[in-house]
Amino acid sequence: MAAEDLVERRSIDVVPDDERHGTAFSQFTLWLGANLQITAVVTGALAVVFGGDVVWSLVGLVLGNLLGGAVMALHSAQGPKLGLPQMIQSRAQFGVKGAVVPLLLVILMYVGFFASGSVLAGQATAELTHTNDTTGIVVFAVITAVMAAVGYRVIHVLGRVASVICALAFIYLGVRLLDRVDLSVLLSDAHFDLPMFLLAVSLSASWQLAFGPYVADYSRYLPRATSAKATFWWTLSGSAIGSQWSMTFGVLVAASAGDAFLANQVGYVVGLGGTGLIASFLYFVIALGKLTINVLNTYGGFMSMVTSISGFRGQKVLGARGRAAYIAVIMVAGTAVALLGKDSFLSSFKDFLLFLLTFFTPWSAINLVDYYLISRERYDIPALFDPHGRYGAWRWDALTVYGVGLLAQLPFLVTHFYTGPLVDPLGGADISWIVGLVVPAVLYWALARRNPPAPGAGPRAERGVSPSAESAPAS
Repeated sequence: MAAEDLVERRSIDVVPDDERHGTAFSQFTLWLGANLQITAVVTGALAVVFGGDVVWSLVGLVLGNLLGGAVMALHSAQGPKLGLPQMIQSRAQFGVKGAVVPLLLVILMYVGFFASGSVLAGQATAELTHTNDTTGIVVFAVITAVMAAVGYRVIHVLGRVASVICALAFIYLGVRLLDRVDLSVLLSDAHFDLPMFLLAVSLSASWQLAFGPYVADYSRYLPRATSAKATFWWTLSGSAIGSQWSMTFGVLVAASAGDAFLANQVGYVVGLGGTGLIASFLYFVIALGKLTINVLNTYGGFMSMVTSISGFRGQKVLGARGRAAYIAVIMVAGTAVALLGKDSFLSSFKDFLLFLLTFFTPWSAINLVDYYLISRERYDIPALFDPHGRYGAWRWDALTVYGVGLLAQLPFLVTHFYTGPLVDPLGGADISWIVGLVVPAVLYWALARRNPPAPGAGPRAERGVSPSAESAPAS
């Protein structure tokens, strides 16, 4: 393959049918590789670190991965139908300019995940390069940005490679862990505690839901005829299996190692595997796993920034220099946050995950209800780029529902810096993400059925009713 064919040319524009390729199975390898990594291990460990037992933490994590993963996979199934990045589709609900409201929070998410991934990967990179953590974080960030700039093809290649190498490494680490611990003892201490159980559910659900704002970015090049069911199930299985595998390992490590793991997550996991060449290989695996997901975060951040700005500038395409500039902004911001927060990673990461969940559950609910129940998988694609078209510049009904969805969660939210007034009556359980899915879904469904988008004026909006490379409906 020539270099010019490897570097992606598309950004927020529609992918024409003659550039579509691949099968739905590509979503399995991508999301398996993206989830077999150290941050997912830490996420699972948090369920035990904050007071849960092994058995009910594992059950809660499974439930959260399946529920959140199903929502995430429904977004993925939109990609082949529309051939568009995920957040461009939000313009159908929020308006061409109004979509900037959830997008600003999405960009913040990407920067945060870039930073959290860089902290752990930086430790591994530092060990491989015999430097310090700061240098490791910077080196890792630069490599991430370069790969994100190359784009879609290299991202899927990276996912395939990581899915194999990381799976083999986790099998080896799992065997080593079971040699050290008495699994029957860990499983015997089972005591159901509702708040801790719901914390485990929330941790894994938030992990999955956080992929929602960019998951269709990586399925949009699939041929239009790709089965929506196949896309859904391959995405869900790859993401749920990969994350549950990593989180289960994290639960067992945290329950058996205690402070030794908390003091140095990367060092403990590598030490579990061995020394010498084996240790070097495991540091490489940790860096590779984090590289896979951080490239996704960087690419998603770049897409979201372009979507935000283009809504006001009327921009449809982006050149190579502009692409590099957007990616550099994500890299610099994420690296700065990583360097500032690397010494208080564990506690701040838990709050970051749960706080993000507050903002993305209402968006997911509105997007999925609109796509599957209101629009019936058909969008006027030219109008997504036209603030004077049928979707308008600002959709105040959707923005109002989004705001109500945010506020409805606050009484049920539990974080280090804020606890809602209805948390204590529920025994300390955090059910805010459930409220954030149900309330906006019902409200948006009721409002959108009564007030559909007005038809856009002129032939440009009408072209969305027949397939073409530039204005194909999702049908």
